[in-house]
Amino acid sequence: MTLEACNEYMEHVGAKRALAVAMNEQLARRERELFAAPGGLLKFVKHFWHVLEPETPFQDGWPLKAMAEHLEAVADGRITRLLINISPGSMKSLLCSVFFPAWLWGAKDRPAARFLCLSYSEALPQRDNRKTINLINSPAYQRLYGKRVKLVKSGEELLETSATGSKQAAGLTGSVTGRRADICILDDPNNVADIESDAIREKAARIFQEAASNRLNDMTRSAIIVIQQRSHQDDISGIILEGGLPYIHLCIPLLYEPSRHCETEIGWSDPREEDRECFWPERFPDEAIQAAMDLGEFAFAGQYQQRPAPRGGGILRYEYWKCWNPVPNKITGKRDFPVCDFVLASLDPAYTAKQENDPSGFTIWGTFQTEKGERGAILLDAFSKRLELCGPDQPRYLGETDADYRARAQERWGLVETVADRCKRFKVDVLLIENKASGLSVVQAMARLFPRSRFQVQTYDPKGLDKTARVNMVQPVFSGGYIWAPYNVEEPLDPGNKEWARMVIDECAVFPRGRHDDLVDSTSSAINYLRSNGFLDRREEQFISKDEAKRQYKAQPALYNI
Repeated sequence: MTLEACNEYMEHVGAKRALAVAMNEQLARRERELFAAPGGLLKFVKHFWHVLEPETPFQDGWPLKAMAEHLEAVADGRITRLLINISPGSMKSLLCSVFFPAWLWGAKDRPAARFLCLSYSEALPQRDNRKTINLINSPAYQRLYGKRVKLVKSGEELLETSATGSKQAAGLTGSVTGRRADICILDDPNNVADIESDAIREKAARIFQEAASNRLNDMTRSAIIVIQQRSHQDDISGIILEGGLPYIHLCIPLLYEPSRHCETEIGWSDPREEDRECFWPERFPDEAIQAAMDLGEFAFAGQYQQRPAPRGGGILRYEYWKCWNPVPNKITGKRDFPVCDFVLASLDPAYTAKQENDPSGFTIWGTFQTEKGERGAILLDAFSKRLELCGPDQPRYLGETDADYRARAQERWGLVETVADRCKRFKVDVLLIENKASGLSVVQAMARLFPRSRFQVQTYDPKGLDKTARVNMVQPVFSGGYIWAPYNVEEPLDPGNKEWARMVIDECAVFPRGRHDDLVDSTSSAINYLRSNGFLDRREEQFISKDEAKRQYKAQPALYNI
């Protein structure tokens, strides 16, 4: 080949190379524009999926699109507080803690954005940091965003970009002092294995409320994202929801429940209409759903249905309570209770007026005979309050009636005065109090202040049984249909419903994953007492008692020989 021909060939090759570079750059520009446009986060995930999951095919679904849509709203500043409750296996961590930061740095051209990623264990955000490093350093990512995003520090605990952006990883119960970010991501802030530990749960809640929420660079524009499955009424999600914190709540249960249909403020709505319709059949076929159900009622309810207790309740289900809702009395206009042959009050004391401590739970129960001749127990009254042991001395005025004195003095009553008044009004026969330190103090104060009370005060010792064991002991009485309350669980708007009865029923339904259990303790203690003392025999026991009485009567010898 001549020199002239060689030069022509090289110019041709150079032109083709230049054309290829230009075409690649044009394609890259189009991809960057596509990923930066609305809906681009999910397209970004699909494009780079092979980098992190080369052996796993990408599986699209509307739940993934829903999460991506809300994360884009965070990026645009339309959402500054986001709570996502969704089932495990929904790619939530990969989307929120890996793809989302990389997308914001590159596709949205915000390489200076700073992330603080927290979880119940530092191992989880550190795992996600390793995946983020692999994605950022991949040739595919660098081809599109290499000029924008370069990592100058690539550690499991901290990533830093050349544009001062960062991604810190830490455990929620570790030290977060001195760490600040534009976006704080809490992915699984509660450990399901430790969720029933009050100490661990309360520590996580305190850090979330006092520390994590203050780790933002801008308190008005920076964002917090919480992603988890519900595992307890008082998990981080429960604190957000029950506390009325201004979070957008994206809740997607595995099986659809029409009564819990989710719509968010950005215009998103759960597309399902049929009860128990699966949210992602491609990822969760029937056998996967059954495997999730096999974990147990509470595990399935919390991790997959996004509520702390099963749909109908846990050990003491809603359906177990029989509704006592008679027609109003023609004379008084009130809905009368049945005539009770024994009235029992049960107190679970925790006397203190501080809001952060548990309240005292108090219930009153009456036993009666139903129209069918069976025994039953009905909830007559209840309260759950934080009260001091005793209130200040408030002498009666001369000639003051009980009603007038109560109206004037009750706001300043302590626990002892409140309990004594309820026992007097409901003509309680026995007041039951657990034999523990706070209970003994109540017993002593009751004897000192009300020495001539008609009701008898009795203490009891649970004998080493934990709360769950005591509830399981009374579960057959509830499921057998012996327990009544002035509340219709199927008709919450019924005018005859008592709010205090609903409070007891709700707390019993979510036990042992509820915020408080004082009313549950009071209830289980009362029913166990009634059972042990023969006031609430079950049907088969009643029949045995009658047959035994007949046998004993027939076996009696004659008193006189005639």
